[in-house]
Amino acid sequence: MHKISIPQNIIAQVKAQRGRLNRYERLAGPKTALVVIDLQNAFMLPGMPVEVPVAREIVPNVNKLAAATRAAGGKVVWVKMCLEGQSEAWRVFFDGDPRQATLSELTPGAHGFELYADLDVRPQDAIVVKKRYSAFIQGSSELDRLLREAGIDTVMIAGTVTNVCCESSARDAMMLNYRLVFISDGNAALSDADHNATLASILRVFGDIATTNEAIALLSAEGQERAA
Repeated sequence: MHKISIPQNIIAQVKAQRGRLNRYERLAGPKTALVVIDLQNAFMLPGMPVEVPVAREIVPNVNKLAAATRAAGGKVVWVKMCLEGQSEAWRVFFDGDPRQATLSELTPGAHGFELYADLDVRPQDAIVVKKRYSAFIQGSSELDRLLREAGIDTVMIAGTVTNVCCESSARDAMMLNYRLVFISDGNAALSDADHNATLASILRVFGDIATTNEAIALLSAEGQERAA
């Protein structure tokens, strides 16, 4: 698991700006979605072309948070990266990163394209395919439409890679007016430095940072309030 370290000057700046570290004191379960980014075999299995070893370590936290989201009446969405048919539309990526093994594994029908077997995917969950790093950018996926139709206004982001697809999706979610909670121990990068740089950037500008247990407590608080 990543060793979390957000610079103290960033924390101080955020507290001075907001009056507290995080914006949100509770999350309305039925209006909250857990969006899990790219926990596919291509990123998860040893020896795969874009393996992120720490991604295997976050699976218990992701499953725990998924269960809590469902229990609170929220939506769980598993997002899968697909590169099939994008060589012209996304030429700057394909020209700059010509690794054929990666492209092959992130194509429907390939073993790398499938979700990691240890993920607790349930029938009521949604599975969304995206074509860009961000799941929210125009033309990438149907995620924004799906969430808005479900009445979602809050997004929790987990998955891999922290500083690429997860950060891209998180930034765009906030700029599309979703409340954002980025899960510090539910995202995985190739290094602690990469991971922590994203946490600092998200906290400073785009949303809240929370551990799995902290996010569940926010959902639980909302559930207790509704019950009362």
